[in-house]
Amino acid sequence: MINFKLRRFLTGSAPFVPGAAAILLAIAIVLAPESSFEASLTGLKLWWTLVFPALLPFLILSEMLSASGFVHGIGVLLGPLMKRLFKLPGAAGWTLVLGITAGFPAGAGGVMQLHRQGDITDKEAGRLASIVHYASPVTLLIVIGTAFLHSPAAGYTLLAIHWLSGLTAGGTSACFNSSRKVSLSIPPGAAPRLPGSRQPAYKASLPRRIHRAAADARSRDGRGFGKVLGESVSAAVQNLMIVGGYMIMFAVVINIITTLLPQIPQLMAAGLLEIHLGARAMTSAAAGQGGFIAGGLLGPALLSAGLAWSGICAQLQALTLLKAANVRFLPFAAVRLLHGLIAFALTYLLWTPLMNLQAAVLPVIAVSTPAAAPLELGFVHRIWGFFPQTLQLQALLVIFLLLLSAAVKLFTRNRRPSG
Repeated sequence: MINFKLRRFLTGSAPFVPGAAAILLAIAIVLAPESSFEASLTGLKLWWTLVFPALLPFLILSEMLSASGFVHGIGVLLGPLMKRLFKLPGAAGWTLVLGITAGFPAGAGGVMQLHRQGDITDKEAGRLASIVHYASPVTLLIVIGTAFLHSPAAGYTLLAIHWLSGLTAGGTSACFNSSRKVSLSIPPGAAPRLPGSRQPAYKASLPRRIHRAAADARSRDGRGFGKVLGESVSAAVQNLMIVGGYMIMFAVVINIITTLLPQIPQLMAAGLLEIHLGARAMTSAAAGQGGFIAGGLLGPALLSAGLAWSGICAQLQALTLLKAANVRFLPFAAVRLLHGLIAFALTYLLWTPLMNLQAAVLPVIAVSTPAAAPLELGFVHRIWGFFPQTLQLQALLVIFLLLLSAAVKLFTRNRRPSG
């Protein structure tokens, strides 16, 4: 009885929570206007000088690729991996690549693209959104590796651990949903079935299925190239404006929390709430003697876990884009927590070997990129020099996932009983 009344009270008061939080935030800003302004300016400067120019081209390209049908063509090849490992439809394969290589705004946008086209259900959209939620490689390589840590090698190491721990967390979370069946809708490239038969009348070749899937998705979209380009730019800018707004507001919230509760370290509050401000606080706190990298494995492990958690700010950004799919916060945050725990453990295991490997095999990358002040406006021009490397990483990742998908296909075929 008491639990029922408590549940009714929480359900009835839930609509008033955002309004009460907004009032309290406004009161806190009025009581400390100068520090709130400085925090807001810090968030704005970090977003405008680093996040906006680094992510905009990739968001535009991801929107155009999603509308072109290329998503579904790659999805045919990644079908075995997505169905067997992640318990999701094959069309979600490119969305996984998109989230890993372009970051959480693009990943969430790709999930909604598939949801609008009817390729995934609400539950599948929630599970896919939690799996494809990654920090952008540009963020790890440029913002954190080069601007914050002044070490591109550390950025590549963080990126490798981030990807590996994310795939591990996605596969682990899928095990808890193993009882849920993948949607039984016929994929766009599948051959027609005969009435009463359990097998297709004929099995189309792989190139034909890829072409058919891409062509069907393109025809369903129906937009011309000019309209796709214009709407891709508009959607990318709109998504980044949402990112900027969240960063500015959470910078103010972090300042208020650390001011009212000085016993809470700023790096803890920032790491829990916002990924960029949290990474900056973590790296700045360890920038004394010995530096962040030489100060032991605890600092990199906490940073890696914070990047995997991504902060409440990034999670709310993704859930805002996924509102139409009715994605719930708690299951989404649970996968993020699992990602963070795995990243923390893998950092202790792989940080030193990966750093030594890069120093021995890739000495040019380790020393060729000059260090830059994190918030200098001139640093924006150096971002574009990293695009070829990022595109190479994206191509290598696609090849790796395709090989993994082929291995899963062969393994499951060999295990399939005969007769």
